[in-house]
Amino acid sequence: MTFTARSWLAPARPEFPGVIEDPRERRAVKLELLIVFGITLGMSGVRSLLSLVDSLLQPVPLAQQQTQLNVPQAAASLIDLLKQLLSAAQLVGWGALGLYLLWRAGIKITQVGLDKRAPGRDTLLTVVLAALIGIPGLALYFVSYHLGFSLAVQPSTLGDTWWRPISLTLSAFGNAFAEEVLVIGYLLTRLRQLGVRENTAVFGAAVLRGSYHLYQGFGGFVGNFVMGLVFGRLWQKTNRLWPLVAAHTLFDFVSFVGYSLLKGHVSWLP
Repeated sequence: MTFTARSWLAPARPEFPGVIEDPRERRAVKLELLIVFGITLGMSGVRSLLSLVDSLLQPVPLAQQQTQLNVPQAAASLIDLLKQLLSAAQLVGWGALGLYLLWRAGIKITQVGLDKRAPGRDTLLTVVLAALIGIPGLALYFVSYHLGFSLAVQPSTLGDTWWRPISLTLSAFGNAFAEEVLVIGYLLTRLRQLGVRENTAVFGAAVLRGSYHLYQGFGGFVGNFVMGLVFGRLWQKTNRLWPLVAAHTLFDFVSFVGYSLLKGHVSWLP
């Protein structure tokens, strides 16, 4: 057997169900997509767009406005912790919903790349992706912010409690799991079943990913749109979802925890 970089990167992929031909079933899948994203990330995209419009209507430039990600949700520390955990659990639940619907349609989670058949490849892909997306992404944000195209993003405003690192880690995983499972594993699989061309599908998924980051400004949209293109194409080529979840978790963790540790100690953070 000839060894190639492509064969190492993309092990044998499990077979997917073919394109759905029955009109009633196709309508059911389209309705399912509308419902799923209407209550999850699609709705987040609409809210994010409205937030951006509201920010643009303010009398001060975007760079002089702030948006906060992980914020206190209660005055009492224990209640705040429980609410933070519930927020992370909700995100995991969104991803689980997508997996459940695929399972009900006869598609196993192993078929979308959530399995242990390639741990070495997955680990390498995780590290490469975290560096490839995370570092340029942060650079793009700072450039966009200083040019006035993005708001000042504060990844965490949680107090200095013993549970803050735990909460931020779970938040990073929740965000990553919900986004990668729904926008990559679930959406691209459903679009493939509907016969949507691969390029069109990955472009649409990338636009969706960028849309629910519009509250951060134009830089947030562009950076996440590019991330969506890279992640979507990589999944189409390799059928590996775990590296996308892990890499996303890693650079969200660095952003959330790193910000909470550096805030107030360095001058260049907004």
